[in-house]
Amino acid sequence: MSAEIVVVPHTHWDREWYEPFQRFRLRLVALLDEVLDTMEREPGYHFTLDGQLACVDDYLEVRPENRDRIAALVESGRLAVGPWQILLDEFLCSGENIVRNLELGMSRADKLGGAMAVGYLPDMFGHTAQMPQILRRAGLLHACVYRGVPSSVVTDAFAWVAPDGTALRTQYLPAGGYGNGAHLFEDPAQLPERAGEFIQRMREWHGPEGALLAMYGTDHSAPVRGLPGMVADIGARMDTLIGYIGAHSGSVEGLPRVSGELRSHARANILPGVISVRAHVKQAMGRAERMVERYAEPLATLWGGDWPGRFLDMAWWRLVDASGHDSVTGCGVDDTAQQVAARIAEAEQLGQAVRDMVTARLSAAVPSDGVLVVNPTPAARRGVVVVDVAGRDPLVDPAGAPVPAQTLEYAPTLLLDAEMDPATALTFIHGTELYGQHITGWSVDDGTLTFTVARESAVAFNVAQVRGALDGVTRVRIVAEARRTVAALVETPPLGHTSVRPAPYDASAVHGSSAGSAPVAGVRAEERALDNGLLRVEVAADGTLTLTGADGTTLSGAGRIVDGGDVGDTYNYAPPADDRIVSDPESVELAPVYSGPLLAAFDVRRTYRWPAAGQGIDGTPEIPAAARTETTEEIVVDTRVELRAGEPYVRLHVSFDNRCSDHRVRLHVPVPAQAAASYAEGQFAVVTRGLTAEPGCGEEPLPTFPASGWVAAGGVAALLEHVTEYELVDGGAELALTLLRSVGYLSRNLHAMRPEPAGPQLPTPAAQSRGLRTVSLALMPYSGSWEAVPPAAETFRHDLLAVPGTGDPSLTLPSAAPGLSVTGDGVVMTSLRVRDGWHELRVVALSDTSAEAVVSGSFTQARHADLRGRPGDPLPVSSGSVRLALRPWEIATIQLTS
Repeated sequence: MSAEIVVVPHTHWDREWYEPFQRFRLRLVALLDEVLDTMEREPGYHFTLDGQLACVDDYLEVRPENRDRIAALVESGRLAVGPWQILLDEFLCSGENIVRNLELGMSRADKLGGAMAVGYLPDMFGHTAQMPQILRRAGLLHACVYRGVPSSVVTDAFAWVAPDGTALRTQYLPAGGYGNGAHLFEDPAQLPERAGEFIQRMREWHGPEGALLAMYGTDHSAPVRGLPGMVADIGARMDTLIGYIGAHSGSVEGLPRVSGELRSHARANILPGVISVRAHVKQAMGRAERMVERYAEPLATLWGGDWPGRFLDMAWWRLVDASGHDSVTGCGVDDTAQQVAARIAEAEQLGQAVRDMVTARLSAAVPSDGVLVVNPTPAARRGVVVVDVAGRDPLVDPAGAPVPAQTLEYAPTLLLDAEMDPATALTFIHGTELYGQHITGWSVDDGTLTFTVARESAVAFNVAQVRGALDGVTRVRIVAEARRTVAALVETPPLGHTSVRPAPYDASAVHGSSAGSAPVAGVRAEERALDNGLLRVEVAADGTLTLTGADGTTLSGAGRIVDGGDVGDTYNYAPPADDRIVSDPESVELAPVYSGPLLAAFDVRRTYRWPAAGQGIDGTPEIPAAARTETTEEIVVDTRVELRAGEPYVRLHVSFDNRCSDHRVRLHVPVPAQAAASYAEGQFAVVTRGLTAEPGCGEEPLPTFPASGWVAAGGVAALLEHVTEYELVDGGAELALTLLRSVGYLSRNLHAMRPEPAGPQLPTPAAQSRGLRTVSLALMPYSGSWEAVPPAAETFRHDLLAVPGTGDPSLTLPSAAPGLSVTGDGVVMTSLRVRDGWHELRVVALSDTSAEAVVSGSFTQARHADLRGRPGDPLPVSSGSVRLALRPWEIATIQLTS
């Protein structure tokens, strides 16, 4: 049996899960203390630290004096660390988050002696399609996986092929996953017998020749003393994971090939219910990632002056930390979920701070009665933006041309009118500030003291003068300048900015080309319908919608709300044996909100009676008899239905107060044509999925899937603000989107859809997600392929940004300024930042055919780079533009400088 087994001692470290982070860290410190002591005492000992640098960072924060000990073991090749910063959930974070995670982990591991050169993914709940390309472009030649592998794989190694064709040698961990050798050394007296059984079991996967991988470790496990001797006793050798896998060249010749994402239930549970549990955490993650990726970093790159690297690094660190496979998933205890939510909130706040710092710099050049409008997308755009302005004059752009506008709301002008002691009113004044605005004047007339206030004021104010005029005053009034909220149709350059202001319109003063822009059809509201020429939306008596596209594509019954029971846990949905489905409202009210011509909206209010909770779900053997209570709660579901000029989709904002437990709420959308497959945006890819999921391990293979930015099927697309669970139901006749899943346990020992526990049976009352819940999305009919959907999703998810001007009111509006343009069929920008003085741009070709990206801006040099930012070959630049040839589904990174 000489060297027939390679033993890889390791731990799988869940950073936070059924205990919060700091409690787990206490155990981590004790474990790594023992690892270091054992490895220094026994020179033959090797250890693999779970593929994530977070373990090292968390340990060294408590034991900083041990850094050199760790570095010595890493440099010797006996302790394997990285390449990830944290073991992530691949489907619940953005593609860019995956890249930054790997980048952070590898760069930090380099400082300790080098990262393990294996894309180790031991316990993720399935794997994204583009992971082989991501790993290869970061310089890694191997992956290692456990969950999600399909039944077609019958060997312990296969070629995993990304959509772009990148094939990566991938080590599969069969027959026990990352703990397949965990019981080898439990009883020294049975070593030969257990080794023989292990060889027999693993030869079925590996074949008759070559060493067999024994992953000796499990969750939170520490090393066993004397292990090198026991390994020698069975004629095996000890190594790290890269020591075993690195013996292979990385060649995929002769290996079976598996293409795309790995989400099969055939070999192991993939626990798909984590996509929809604690949905508000997924919403927060989506907001924070967008704020950092598409607002803070690109705007700071192009318009921010000094690069705010430390702020952005802190934001990314928190986003990466939150992406852990027991973190953003929501499958931990409530304390863990609360800490993850706080981490995500900090990331968003850091992104907001950087965004606001940049826009403050730009808005200083815009007069104080004007509004700066910023475009976060890399294409020129004409879209509706909501702004707040003073007065009643029309809006004009920097060329003096009129800007189409619609007043949505007038702000109150009378802020106070009351009998009171005027001396009391003077205590309300702080400098020139009064009631949140600034004093522009004051007067006393007929016993009334009147202040006039505005958002900005250049008037000198002396409160002592007011005190000297208070004789006989018994009444105080505060009057604000007239202000209004306006929807404006504004043209913005790519990743650039423009501005508008209210001013009397003078046609003779118009200069430039803005006045000659192509007209956009307005939107109008009828009695029960909205229409903008691209889409017609009609509200039925039951509150659902009929959508008719410009090409005649029609669907009826969209937006039906369906409530059903869920007696599962944070990992898996499970309907009660005696379920009660509620889909018909008891009453429906329709109220007009805006009537056009740029923005029209209805509020639809539907009232339901939903069962208050589940019953018979206390974890006893009677769980198959679980049902829903006869007691009900009145639930009002409000839906804002909004249509804007120029948009081929209708925006929906759904909100309700969840006062029920143990249930699932879904929004159903009938598809125009029965669909055999769905198409969903993932991480740098669009994934095609059928109506079923592959079974095998015992977990019920529900065909519920994650969609990142959008999902399309049968002629209708749902545009999304965060990762959302969806399913094609009724044989592909309807698309069902999960709005909420309420459950009360981390894991249930007895689960109707899963044969074994996924964790300890601990209560998670906060996972019931009670309270106000809101979801925003859009629906878009389309004909032909899904390729019309990504451009719409880009504008839906990245609204134009309006910022009040702060410059001198005598200033003229600054000219519109372009930033960076990225064009090309199917080409999507995913990142723009500064690295080592260069602007680093990342794009992906979301297409089955080759594409050409044209990048234009104020740069004179360009070069390729890998995903770690290491420079590559130069690219030719012509007149500030570079042309980049892309393979289908290729992720490309380039660096630009002037």
